[in-house]
Amino acid sequence: MAAGLVPRLVRPALAGDAGRTEEHFEVAYSDAEWRRRLTPAQYDILRREGTERPYSSPLNDEHRAGTFACAGCALPLFSSRTKFDSHTGWPSFWTPLDHAVGTRTDTTFGMVRTEVHCRRCGGHLGHVFDDGPKPTGLRYCMNGLAMTFLPQSA
Repeated sequence: MAAGLVPRLVRPALAGDAGRTEEHFEVAYSDAEWRRRLTPAQYDILRREGTERPYSSPLNDEHRAGTFACAGCALPLFSSRTKFDSHTGWPSFWTPLDHAVGTRTDTTFGMVRTEVHCRRCGGHLGHVFDDGPKPTGLRYCMNGLAMTFLPQSA
């Protein structure tokens, strides 16, 4: 297992729950190509729905103005203006950028959660919960390794 990742049940890449229909994304590569493009830890998170250890991502402490983008396809996902400290150990946001993410029901680990993925490449980003701040009341709890940070130009 890659360093810094939380142990989890092995689950095929974005295999989903029983009855989930196959999804198609604008950016699609073979498994071998994803492995070539991503680090092992990024691959585990983005393509196999893994989770990094809390407080392990430098993006958790990123406070500059800018944009958080998908590490798989570079699609802008979140503005730094919507980032907040959720005290959970993962970068958290109260809303994504328009048309940036998709969601699906995740029933792993005996619970029902809402999984968040990049709408362009399908890469797993994290989960969204309804315990966030105003104005949305949502907490998009994202894996830092699933994203890159693009600082705002001066």
